[in-house]
Amino acid sequence: MEYTVQKLAQMAGVSTRTLRYYDEIGILKPARINSSGYRIFGQAEVDRLQQILFYRELGVSLDSIKDIVSAPSYNGVLALREHHEKLLEKREQLDLLIINVEKTIALSEGRITMANKEKFEGFKKKLVDDNEAKYGKEIREKYGDEKINKSNSKFQGMTQEQYDEVTKLATEVIETLHAAFKTGDPAGELAQKAADLHRQWLCYHWDSYSKEAHAGLAQMYVDDPRFTAYYDEKQPGAAEFLRDAVHIYTGMK
Repeated sequence: MEYTVQKLAQMAGVSTRTLRYYDEIGILKPARINSSGYRIFGQAEVDRLQQILFYRELGVSLDSIKDIVSAPSYNGVLALREHHEKLLEKREQLDLLIINVEKTIALSEGRITMANKEKFEGFKKKLVDDNEAKYGKEIREKYGDEKINKSNSKFQGMTQEQYDEVTKLATEVIETLHAAFKTGDPAGELAQKAADLHRQWLCYHWDSYSKEAHAGLAQMYVDDPRFTAYYDEKQPGAAEFLRDAVHIYTGMK
């Protein structure tokens, strides 16, 4: 069966503008253009759109989706299995949040008591799941499943005090990094303080610390444009500066 842009958009629950944009960026091209100039989509395009929407639901960027579905090694069945696994994880996280809300309502009504740690169950899992969706593939390829699973478990097991501290550290890393960047010296006292704060932040996440892994992660901040965009958002060049500071801090430079 074939579909025009309008019919496919209606069936998939997206706008016609979205489908035209997907065509423009090359992520979903029509099977053909008919004699009247209309885009015509076939079964293959319907299946690809479904995959795209699955990835979008999981928070994957369009650029990343395009790379995934266009890769010669792309396997639609395997991708569906991965989607299924991620959606089950997402359902688990939503179930935790629902339970959290129900407990909080009961607490407000005086029917139960609730430990402070319980109030944040679900939120930390969401953060872990979001990071997995954005960076999981690359991080797991670099460090292995066992190390990342231990890191995720350690993060989710944090007390509220530890969670507050790691959140504060993340802010301090960025603030100190930006101040150090202005000095232009990655070996300077301020830059090395930023590198040490970054180490402290990592130790809240990692099961164990090594200088080699720290230096490797800092290099990834430069090599992967998504990490670079995070550190360069308010100060272009900050990711590369942090990489240099960490390499000096760890003795890798």
